[in-house]
Order: sequence, then C-alpha cells, then structure tokens
Amino acid sequence: MPAVERFLVVTQIAELRRAIGAARQAGHRIGCVPTMGALHQGHLSLIERARQIADIVVATIFVNPSQFGPQEDLEKYPRPLEADLAACREAGVDIVYLPSVESLYPTDFNTWVSVEGLSSILEGETRPGHFRGVATIVLKLLNIVQPDSACFGQKDYQQQALIRKMVRDLDVPVRIITCPTIREPDGLAMSSRNAYLSAAERRAATVLWRGLQLADQQLRDATAETGTVVANVRQLLASEPLVKPDYVAIVDADSLAPLERSQSRMAVLLAARVGSTRLIDNCVVDLNLNPSAIDHRS
Repeated sequence: MPAVERFLVVTQIAELRRAIGAARQAGHRIGCVPTMGALHQGHLSLIERARQIADIVVATIFVNPSQFGPQEDLEKYPRPLEADLAACREAGVDIVYLPSVESLYPTDFNTWVSVEGLSSILEGETRPGHFRGVATIVLKLLNIVQPDSACFGQKDYQQQALIRKMVRDLDVPVRIITCPTIREPDGLAMSSRNAYLSAAERRAATVLWRGLQLADQQLRDATAETGTVVANVRQLLASEPLVKPDYVAIVDADSLAPLERSQSRMAVLLAARVGSTRLIDNCVVDLNLNPSAIDHRS
C-alpha cells in the first residue's frame, strides 16, 4: 500500500507535511530534488538517482526570485509547468511541491542565510547576492520537506559545494548527493538556459566543453602551472567570436581554494557569455582516475 497518493501535486506546506508524515509513519525514506523547473535530462537524472536511494521522491519546482540579480533573466526564465509535471510523472516522482513566491517570501520576510567565503568568489563575485538567495531557499526547502537525502547536479559546482558547507555548518540532518553533469552528444552541458541560444550560438557554446577537456589534458602534467592552463583555456574560449569568457578557475575540488600547481584532485570552473546568454560549466580532474572519467554525456 503506497504511503502517499500516486503523483501528488501540492502547493501548501501543511498538505506537503501531511503526505510526508504519512510516508514516514510507513517507514519510508524521503529523497528531494529541488529544481527551478524547465526540466531536462539533467534534472531527470537527479530524480533517477533519488529513486535509487529513497522510497518517496519529492521534486520541488520554484523559480527563486532572490537568486536573480536586477539585470538577470527572472522574467524570461522558462516556466513550462505542464511539461514539467508530465516529466515528473513519467520519471516516477511521488510528490511535486509547487510553492508560491508569497508563501516562501511573505511581505515581512527578513531572514537570510549567508555562507561566508564560498558566497563571494567566482559566481558570487560576478553575481552579488546570488548565493544568499540560493542558500536561503535551499535551507527553507530542506526544512519544509525534511528529506533524508537531496540530489544536486555537478554542473552547478560552486552551488553544491556551498550547500554541502551550509548543511555541515548548520547541522542539517540531510545527505547531500552530487550527481554527474549530463551532456548533449557534442559535450554541451544540459541547462535550461540553452533554450536562449540561437543555432549559431549553440554551435559556438561547445567550446566550453572543449576548454574543459584541454584543461584536463594539461593538468595531468605534474609540472603544469595553473596560470598557464587558465590562459590557454581562456584563449580557446575567446577563439569563438560569439563567446566572451567571464572566468576560468582551477581550484581545490573540495574547498574551492585557488591552486598554483596541479594536485591530485582539482576542479576546473568556467563561465562565459554566449551571445547574451551566460553559461557555466566545470569538470573535476582526478589524477587517480582515467581521463575519460570526466565525460558524463550518457
């Protein structure tokens, strides 16, 4: 007998907690996949992973206004709700939580979460306030759903690192699971923002993956200086006229501290504008693994 009605769509916290409470009473473990909707195969891979480790999977769909800057794409961010619900049903989600902005950010809302250090570098430097919005909404969703585990994608590498630290620092009883980036056959990381790209921009955007492959290749030389690798990757990105590099960084894979020389485990993080669309991507370079380990296109 299922603990919740098959494929339950809820908008109210009380209704969600009743359903989760019933699942808990039945002895079920809860997995959560927070999303902003516009679901693609990358999101579905997170749902698949959650289904492997949990009995009840909760997907949240909420376009979080507090993580968008004043010049960013909040209003045009895609919101194909019916398609998203159909995808969730097909993927085996048990509960979809669709909160309103007013329910999560009432008019007297004044409490924010800031993860010092990780919030101010890379994406945080380029997008002031972005990670305050991310940390706040993720903590709210974890408090509301109270899952045993929550799945996030590696594509948003700094985000998952920040969430891991927040959960550790605040003793949130949830296991954070980072799932591999899902890529198109030509290597472009799947992203809801890819829909903004023209055909020419879409072709040019593949240089991001080529840049990561170049970095992986060069960093496997134990004498490699990261500054040289960064310069080479930036040069490759800039070779595409439609691509304007923002940053390329080689960091410790856990702390995100910048590195001067190659070490056993590193992350390469980059961001660029392709036309008017800003894309991010990354790879983890583990010198103990075969280079093919960075390719997660399946």
